[in-house]
Amino acid sequence: MTASLSLKDKVCIITGAASGIGLAIAERYVADGARVAIADLDLAAAEATAAKLTKAGPGQAIGVAMNVTDETMVNDGVAAVVAKWGRVDVLVSNAGIQIVHKLEDFTFADWKKLLSIHLDGAFLTSKAVLPHMYKAGGGSIIFMGSVHSHEASALKSAYVTAKHGLLGLARVIAKEGGTQGVRANVICPGFVRTPLVEKQIPEQAKTLGISEKEVVEKVMLGETVDKEFTTVEDVAEVAHLFAAFPSNALTGQSLVVSHGWFMQ
Repeated sequence: MTASLSLKDKVCIITGAASGIGLAIAERYVADGARVAIADLDLAAAEATAAKLTKAGPGQAIGVAMNVTDETMVNDGVAAVVAKWGRVDVLVSNAGIQIVHKLEDFTFADWKKLLSIHLDGAFLTSKAVLPHMYKAGGGSIIFMGSVHSHEASALKSAYVTAKHGLLGLARVIAKEGGTQGVRANVICPGFVRTPLVEKQIPEQAKTLGISEKEVVEKVMLGETVDKEFTTVEDVAEVAHLFAAFPSNALTGQSLVVSHGWFMQ
């Protein structure tokens, strides 16, 4: 099995990959010889990241401008990747944001914005790559879920709803794509110390009326087995497994990477 877990020459699109978890996944894929499209809102950052990854090798990377909530931009971005490399083997729908408020203080605009980036983004990118995967006879779609795909936390109504929704979408894609070799799975990390999480620490401290230290130790890491953050490298290894796994034996699943915070 291990010998076949390779992404050499596979064409991969990773959204939100100019930083954070997406960047770590891109680094892991390129290190394994993949050809990776860094799809990001910030084209300059995407291109700079791609140049750095290509230099490191042995794979290659390109930057692609993509707002995952814009159907035309998504379709154009996927078309550009296909024009460059002829196919799409892997999609990692990773782009996301976080907004925290009590439900009664959550504006409808913020609710729609968060759901659109997470759910519309997953839908539009999947819809764009599936015909290419079907034509090639297979592929892997990976959604970036969260422990919040299974669990709930105060202040995160929109995020929890979106992350739960990704499970359903992945399972439908797994059912529809199985006969054509397309797998769909969800990675569910615990708290990873990315800029997205760093931003939440003072926000939650203020909203909950506790110290930032308490937010980290009690709210974020209180249910882990070792009081440790999940790392971007941890998540990237799971993304590699889902991308490189050679059969439909692993599809329609979610894998929690959370230091035991949530156990399935």
